[in-house]
Amino acid sequence: MVLVRFFEEPAGKVGTMAAVRMSRRCRRYLKRIQRAPSRYALQEIASSIQNDLDRRHLSYDEALSLGNMIQQFADRLPGDEIVYAISDRDAYRRTLELYLKDAILTKTEQLLLWEERRRLGITDVEHDRLLGQLLEQMKRQGKSVAIHAFRRAEA
Repeated sequence: MVLVRFFEEPAGKVGTMAAVRMSRRCRRYLKRIQRAPSRYALQEIASSIQNDLDRRHLSYDEALSLGNMIQQFADRLPGDEIVYAISDRDAYRRTLELYLKDAILTKTEQLLLWEERRRLGITDVEHDRLLGQLLEQMKRQGKSVAIHAFRRAEA
C-alpha cells in the first residue's frame, strides 16, 4: 500500500512524495536509526536490514527507505567513513566506484554521473563528499586518480 504525503519545498512550492506504509519491523529499525550514536552503529543496522531483506522479512521498498534514512542520519554524525546501506546514494556510490576503477574520470563519465545524480536525487554536495571519500580511500591504497576538467565557455 502506498500513501501520498504532501510536503513543502524550500521555495514554498507544495509537492507530493510517495511513502511506503511501514511494517512493525520497519518502524523498529527507524527507532534504532534515530538513536544510533555513531556511523559504526548505523553500519550495523544497515547490515541487519540487508539480512532481513535477504530473508524476505522486509520489502525492498522498506529497505530502500530505511537505507536513505541511514544515509541522512550518517551525514549528521562526525566522521567521514562511508556507511554502506541499501539506498539511492549507495547505488550512486557503486556507479562512481565503477567509473573510478581505471583511475580516470573522463568528461563522458562525468556527464553520465550527472544524469545518474539527477535521476536518483543526489545533490552536488553529496556527490562531492562521496567523491572525496572514495578518492581518499584510493589514496590510502597508493592509487591516484586523474579527473578530466571541463573548460568554461568563453562569451
